[in-house]
Amino acid sequence: MVQLDHLVLAVNDRQRSIAFYSDVLGLRYEGERAPFSVLRITPDLVLQLGPWGTRGGEHLAFSMTRSEFDDVLQRIRDGGIEYGDAFDSIGNMRAPGEADGAHGTGRAVYCHDPNRHLIEIRHYASWGQRGAEGDLSR
Repeated sequence: MVQLDHLVLAVNDRQRSIAFYSDVLGLRYEGERAPFSVLRITPDLVLQLGPWGTRGGEHLAFSMTRSEFDDVLQRIRDGGIEYGDAFDSIGNMRAPGEADGAHGTGRAVYCHDPNRHLIEIRHYASWGQRGAEGDLSR
Protein backbone atom coordinates (compact mmCIF):
# COMPACT_ATOMS: atom_id res chain seq x y z
CA MET A 1 0.00 0.00 0.00
CA VAL A 2 1.36 3.43 -0.96
CA GLN A 3 1.00 6.17 1.66
CA LEU A 4 2.10 9.77 1.91
CA ASP A 5 4.94 9.79 4.49
CA HIS A 6 5.79 13.50 4.76
CA LEU A 7 5.13 16.77 3.05
CA VAL A 8 7.71 19.57 2.75
CA LEU A 9 6.22 23.07 2.83
CA ALA A 10 8.36 26.15 2.15
CA VAL A 11 7.77 28.97 4.66
CA ASN A 12 8.91 32.56 5.16
CA ASP A 13 8.86 32.77 8.95
CA ARG A 14 9.52 29.48 10.71
CA GLN A 15 8.32 30.58 14.17
CA ARG A 16 5.06 32.14 12.94
CA SER A 17 4.43 29.02 10.87
CA ILE A 18 5.09 26.67 13.79
CA ALA A 19 2.73 28.75 15.94
CA PHE A 20 -0.02 28.64 13.30
CA TYR A 21 0.18 24.90 12.68
CA SER A 22 0.48 23.99 16.35
CA ASP A 23 -1.55 26.66 18.19
CA VAL A 24 -4.32 27.16 15.61
CA LEU A 25 -4.56 23.83 13.77
CA GLY A 26 -3.51 21.71 16.74
CA LEU A 27 -0.64 19.78 15.14
CA ARG A 28 2.05 18.53 17.50
CA TYR A 29 5.42 20.27 17.05
CA GLU A 30 8.14 17.62 17.25
CA GLY A 31 11.19 19.85 17.01
CA GLU A 32 13.92 20.45 14.48
CA ARG A 33 15.46 17.98 12.04
CA ALA A 34 17.74 20.28 10.10
CA PRO A 35 16.82 22.01 7.96
CA PHE A 36 13.17 21.28 8.81
CA SER A 37 10.73 22.06 11.61
CA VAL A 38 8.57 18.95 12.03
CA LEU A 39 4.87 18.86 12.90
CA ARG A 40 2.93 15.62 13.35
CA ILE A 41 -0.34 15.35 11.39
CA THR A 42 -1.12 11.66 11.99
CA PRO A 43 0.91 8.75 13.37
CA ASP A 44 2.06 8.09 9.79
CA LEU A 45 2.38 11.61 8.33
CA VAL A 46 4.46 14.67 9.20
CA LEU A 47 4.61 18.19 7.82
CA GLN A 48 8.17 19.47 7.41
CA LEU A 49 8.51 23.25 7.24
CA GLY A 50 11.42 24.33 5.04
CA PRO A 51 12.91 27.80 5.64
CA TRP A 52 13.43 28.71 1.98
CA GLY A 53 10.81 31.40 1.52
CA THR A 54 7.66 31.23 -0.56
CA ARG A 55 5.04 33.35 -2.28
CA GLY A 56 2.42 30.92 -0.92
CA GLY A 57 -0.22 29.30 -3.04
CA GLU A 58 -0.04 25.69 -1.86
CA HIS A 59 -3.33 24.14 -0.70
CA LEU A 60 -3.41 21.84 2.31
CA ALA A 61 -6.72 20.31 3.43
CA PHE A 62 -6.97 18.82 6.93
CA SER A 63 -9.86 16.52 7.84
CA MET A 64 -10.90 16.07 11.45
CA THR A 65 -13.83 15.16 13.65
CA ARG A 66 -16.65 17.65 14.13
CA SER A 67 -15.42 18.44 17.64
CA GLU A 68 -11.88 19.14 16.42
CA PHE A 69 -13.30 21.21 13.54
CA ASP A 70 -15.32 23.34 15.95
CA ASP A 71 -12.25 23.87 18.17
CA VAL A 72 -9.99 24.85 15.26
CA LEU A 73 -12.61 27.21 13.81
CA GLN A 74 -12.94 28.88 17.21
CA ARG A 75 -9.15 29.34 17.39
CA ILE A 76 -9.20 30.86 13.88
CA ARG A 77 -11.92 33.28 14.99
CA ASP A 78 -10.17 34.06 18.29
CA GLY A 79 -6.93 34.70 16.41
CA GLY A 80 -8.56 37.25 14.12
CA ILE A 81 -7.62 35.16 11.08
CA GLU A 82 -9.72 35.91 8.00
CA TYR A 83 -11.69 32.89 6.79
CA GLY A 84 -14.40 31.97 4.36
CA ASP A 85 -16.84 29.28 3.32
CA ALA A 86 -15.08 28.60 -0.02
CA PHE A 87 -11.52 28.63 -1.31
CA ASP A 88 -12.17 31.81 -3.28
CA SER A 89 -14.08 33.68 -0.57
CA ILE A 90 -11.59 34.03 2.28
CA GLY A 91 -12.55 37.14 4.18
CA ASN A 92 -16.33 36.76 3.93
CA MET A 93 -16.20 35.43 7.51
CA ARG A 94 -18.91 32.86 6.78
CA ALA A 95 -18.51 29.23 7.68
CA PRO A 96 -18.76 26.44 7.02
CA GLY A 97 -19.35 25.77 3.35
CA GLU A 98 -19.57 22.45 1.53
CA ALA A 99 -16.75 20.97 -0.53
CA ASP A 100 -15.66 17.64 -1.94
CA GLY A 101 -12.70 15.78 -0.49
CA ALA A 102 -11.20 12.32 -0.21
CA HIS A 103 -14.31 10.93 1.53
CA GLY A 104 -16.99 12.78 -0.42
CA THR A 105 -18.73 16.01 0.49
CA GLY A 106 -17.99 17.59 3.84
CA ARG A 107 -18.22 20.87 5.69
CA ALA A 108 -15.20 23.13 5.13
CA VAL A 109 -13.63 26.44 6.12
CA TYR A 110 -10.71 28.14 4.35
CA CYS A 111 -8.03 30.55 5.53
CA HIS A 112 -4.41 31.41 4.80
CA ASP A 113 -1.42 30.43 6.90
CA PRO A 114 1.24 33.11 7.61
CA ASN A 115 2.86 32.29 4.23
CA ARG A 116 -0.29 32.73 2.12
CA HIS A 117 -0.73 28.97 1.68
CA LEU A 118 -4.43 28.08 1.39
CA ILE A 119 -5.54 26.04 4.39
CA GLU A 120 -8.77 24.06 4.44
CA ILE A 121 -10.22 22.46 7.54
CA ARG A 122 -13.05 20.01 7.06
CA HIS A 123 -15.16 17.34 8.67
CA TYR A 124 -17.42 14.68 7.24
CA ALA A 125 -20.86 14.10 8.77
CA SER A 126 -20.37 10.34 8.50
CA TRP A 127 -17.40 10.55 10.89
CA GLY A 128 -19.47 12.10 13.67
CA GLN A 129 -17.56 12.21 16.94
CA ARG A 130 -15.87 8.83 16.54
CA GLY A 131 -12.66 10.18 15.07
CA ALA A 132 -10.93 9.21 11.90
CA GLU A 133 -7.66 7.85 10.66
CA GLY A 134 -6.67 11.39 9.72
CA ASP A 135 -7.40 13.01 13.09
CA LEU A 136 -5.08 15.76 14.24
CA SER A 137 -2.95 14.66 17.16
CA ARG A 138 -1.75 17.22 19.64
